[in-house]
Amino acid sequence: MITTGDESLLIQQIDAVQQRTQELYQNVRETSQHHPLLLLDCLAQLQVALEELYVAEQELRQQNEELIAARQAAEAERKRYQELFEFAPDGYLVTDIHGTIQEVNRAAAELLNVAQKHLMGKPLTAFVPEEERKAFRFMINQLQTVNRVQEWEVRLCKRREALFDAALTVETVRNGEGEAIALRWLIRDITVRKQAEAQLHQVQMQNLQLLEADRLKNQFMATMSHELRTPMNAILGFSQLLLRQFRQQDNQQLVTMIERIVKNGKHLLEMIEEILDFSRLKAHRLELQLEAFDLVELATTTAEELRALAEQKTLNLQVHLTQPSIPMVNDQVRLRQVLVNLLSNAIKFTEVGSVALKIWELPEGRVAIAVSDTGIGINSADQARIFQEFWQVNQTTTRQQKGTGLGLAIANSLVQLMQGTISVESQVGKGSTFRVELPRRVSPL
Repeated sequence: MITTGDESLLIQQIDAVQQRTQELYQNVRETSQHHPLLLLDCLAQLQVALEELYVAEQELRQQNEELIAARQAAEAERKRYQELFEFAPDGYLVTDIHGTIQEVNRAAAELLNVAQKHLMGKPLTAFVPEEERKAFRFMINQLQTVNRVQEWEVRLCKRREALFDAALTVETVRNGEGEAIALRWLIRDITVRKQAEAQLHQVQMQNLQLLEADRLKNQFMATMSHELRTPMNAILGFSQLLLRQFRQQDNQQLVTMIERIVKNGKHLLEMIEEILDFSRLKAHRLELQLEAFDLVELATTTAEELRALAEQKTLNLQVHLTQPSIPMVNDQVRLRQVLVNLLSNAIKFTEVGSVALKIWELPEGRVAIAVSDTGIGINSADQARIFQEFWQVNQTTTRQQKGTGLGLAIANSLVQLMQGTISVESQVGKGSTFRVELPRRVSPL
């Protein structure tokens, strides 16, 4: 590129050649007849001057070519910047330090719903709600002392349309002396994001309310279970005393009535115990009492305790053992509770056929317990919910079986607490199989 200094040097060279040519021409006129040798010398000097002029011409041509190339590159860069500015997906503005618009791209014009040519010279403050303009102007005045403001959230007004939420990123442009001369603005419409944040906040609040409701429910269940268990024990105690007294008096009618009281009282107490256990499990306040015992002995004893219940429905209760003894370290009382729940459920929902309890060892120090029946079965849609609390299969028909709907939920929680798994396989009308897998030795938590 040719600079002012280069131009001055070239002009000086041309002037010097022209002056020397004039001098040679004058010398030739005066001395050509008397001094031929001097004429030759002048011609030689003229030749040198012409060569210098030619060199200067070549330099000028090269510099002109460089100037043209530099101008083309600058124009291409300007065009590229203009296209990037014009067709950017976000809104871009350039304003003076007071916020008056000097440049604007298409996206910004679409955001504000105003043609680009009509935005030029307008203050950006005009697109801010009137009640928020004072704060907006104050912020613009502060921009002169800072270099950049990121994600400044404001509300802007579209022409003839409603407000929208915008995020502004503003950068201060400074001259060589560091003085603020302009502001560059990036504008994004964040209405959708703000709506999503509001919905998320609402969902979070609803979740907190649900958690609080669940906490209050569990607290109520635990409190009421404790409160109900005390009078129920008293009712059962006095009922059993009355039962013994009237049996001695041989009053069969009163004995039958009191036996019903005792039977239903025990059933009610069992439900209260289930609710209490469930509330403890939900609150993570139930701890396993680990001890060594024989799983085969525990399973056999538990099955025998429930055999009478199966015989009342003329069901065949089978126990299949693959070996005479399986030592375990676990909570014997809670594992018995799981066995009782699975066996009693199998008997409850089976009218014809049999109930089977099978126990065998698995690799890697684990054992398997399976309870199978030939009962009503569970359809595939209900199997995913079978371990939920307060839920029974075919609730419209099986509520006649009575119960809290907590048995399988408690069994599932207890098995998980024992570091095991529980699953179900079933077909409607063909029965169900509940399978429990447990480690032979539960690790203390």
